[in-house]
Amino acid sequence: MQDELSQVGPRLRAARHARGWTLDELAERAGMSASTLSRLEAGKRQASLELLLPLTRRLGIRLDDLLPAEAPDPRVRRPVIRRDGLVIVPLAPEGSAVRTYRITYPPLAALPALRVHDGYEWLYVLSGRLRLRLGGQDLVLARGEAAEFDTRTPHAMSAAGGKPAQIISIFNDDGMRMHTHVAESEGEV
Repeated sequence: MQDELSQVGPRLRAARHARGWTLDELAERAGMSASTLSRLEAGKRQASLELLLPLTRRLGIRLDDLLPAEAPDPRVRRPVIRRDGLVIVPLAPEGSAVRTYRITYPPLAALPALRVHDGYEWLYVLSGRLRLRLGGQDLVLARGEAAEFDTRTPHAMSAAGGKPAQIISIFNDDGMRMHTHVAESEGEV
């Protein structure tokens, strides 16, 4: 709790600076001395409701804005998606700006049909070997190799050789929807 209270002063100062106000301007608007406000912002004066309420009203912020939010649980706990023999493990929270997945591609006798869709993808091979057909190129990526491409280029992927290939893939929104969408009848595990 003491650590949280130590952030009140700097957050108060940041709110004042965001409005372009001087110590004197805010102190006058809140009905206190500039010295009291200065000591409060520097952490040399104990914060109290009596001092904070007029300041937050004038700044147009809530008392809660002066305290750090409780850090959410950073662990990602999302269901594994199984689709067309792929095992897709979400590695980022739902709605994250970065769409990251660990995907396991099974070995197949024939490469899947080439697909084209809006989007962009970056991938990194964790284990196995990944066959990537990208336009006219037929590539095999080994462990530790990466690729980055526009998904409007016809492409297909599968494991190369007799073992699965495990990769990390990062998509933009369009690429994520195409690769991870599961029809209702397929279900999620």
